[in-house]
Amino acid sequence: MTQLQTIDRAHDKAFAQIHHLHLNISKTKEDIKLGRFGGLTEEQLELILESEQRELKTWQFIAELIEKSNKNE
Repeated sequence: MTQLQTIDRAHDKAFAQIHHLHLNISKTKEDIKLGRFGGLTEEQLELILESEQRELKTWQFIAELIEKSNKNE
C-alpha cells in the first residue's frame, strides 16, 4: 500500500467516525429532550453526551491532521 493510499484510508475512517458521532450526539440529545433514558438516569445520559462530544472533537482534530498531512505529500 502506498503512502497516499494509507492517507486516503485514514481520511475515510476519520470522517466515518465523525459522521457516526454526529448521529449518536443527535440521538442522545433527542433522548434527553424526550426523557427516553432506557434504564439509565438522565445524569448518566448527559455524561454519555459529553463523552460523545469530546470524542467528536478528538476525531475532528485527527481529521485535520490527516488533511494537513495530505497537503504536504
